[in-house]
Amino acid sequence: MPRPSRRQWLAGAGGALFLGASLARSPVVRAAEPDLAQLKSLTSGLAPISTAERAARVQRAQALMRENGIGAVLIEPGSSLVYFTGIKWWRSERLTAVILPAEGEAGIVTPFFEAPSIEQMLDIKAEVRVWQEDEDPLKLVAGFLKDRGLARRPVGIEETVRYLAIDGLKRALPDVKLVSANPVVRGCRMRKTPAEIALMQGANDVTMAAYRWVYPRVEKGMSQADLAGLIEAASIRLGGEAPGSLILIGEGTAYPHGSIVPETVGEGRVVLFDCGCSVKGYASDISRTFVYGTPSALQRKVWSEMARGQQVANAAAKIGTPAGKVDDAVRAYYESLGYGPRYTLPGLSHRTGHGIGMDGHEPINLVHGETTPLAEGMCFSNEPGIYLPGQFGMRLEDCFHMTATGPKWFTEPPTSMDAPFG
Repeated sequence: MPRPSRRQWLAGAGGALFLGASLARSPVVRAAEPDLAQLKSLTSGLAPISTAERAARVQRAQALMRENGIGAVLIEPGSSLVYFTGIKWWRSERLTAVILPAEGEAGIVTPFFEAPSIEQMLDIKAEVRVWQEDEDPLKLVAGFLKDRGLARRPVGIEETVRYLAIDGLKRALPDVKLVSANPVVRGCRMRKTPAEIALMQGANDVTMAAYRWVYPRVEKGMSQADLAGLIEAASIRLGGEAPGSLILIGEGTAYPHGSIVPETVGEGRVVLFDCGCSVKGYASDISRTFVYGTPSALQRKVWSEMARGQQVANAAAKIGTPAGKVDDAVRAYYESLGYGPRYTLPGLSHRTGHGIGMDGHEPINLVHGETTPLAEGMCFSNEPGIYLPGQFGMRLEDCFHMTATGPKWFTEPPTSMDAPFG
């Protein structure tokens, strides 16, 4: 589901709190602690991304730079830095960055006192240049470009790089031409390799196993925090990392990211799980909606229409098809049922899906107007919910990856409201 980050809504006395997914900040308020002894790790046999694969990514990026007339690419800490270098770092006022040149070894710019830690994580061949606290790190970036003969060639800026780095580079190298690095970075990251697909499958397996463990333990009176705590505890036990949960109940399910009104499980109330985790840096994102107790006729009708919408999206996802056409197919089907039109409610108020990989949300999206053709290795969520304001909403979300013959699910969608987890 499209949301700002992998986080959860927790209902408190003053309303819902949008908090990080740490169990320390997601207390389970029920008296009994869950018995997790029966759960075993599903991920112990999965291999992390290898040094050889990371080197191949750099080579691919360099080929794309040459194709697009880009001399180098600047990347700050985040998933793209991990993707190309293996360095897991954070962003602060002290710049750490990588410069990927179109030819030759990469350059790493980092504070002097951080260099030992950076070098421990570095998984590619690169020259490390350090700066002291009273020096300008962007001058080191400019110096690297000059030394490599790249100062007069366009420099690609990875799309999440902060303005402070862009502005600093312009001051250090006034004649530099800055361009988008999307053709390079997206060109690499959007098409996953078999090793990446395997890790994503592992993350999906963990989330689905956690769901199946929690579902029979759902009880009347449970809060959003209760359910989130159970799912996250199970995910960790099953080998998932950084689990997070968006739990919606009752009328809150009518709003894709919930409401500030605390809700509890009750007879005939809709419950929506939207959860995921990471496995060795790769994410899952799965949603399931069910009714506690006996569903009403309207609840069954909307669930069935929504489930059909997910299959319509799946059928529209073909190699070479513009990504936006998947969204268009779902909206055409929903409009034929009287929903909408477009994003208006009752109906589907958000895009049909988003890219996924190292980040829970990555380019590109399954949204009207997106012209990027679907290609082998691309991964997406498929989540065309239906929302009835003031009443309830229904959402299924399963991720898939594109193969040469079409989409392949990471998790199979349920075929019945009465068996939401298969």
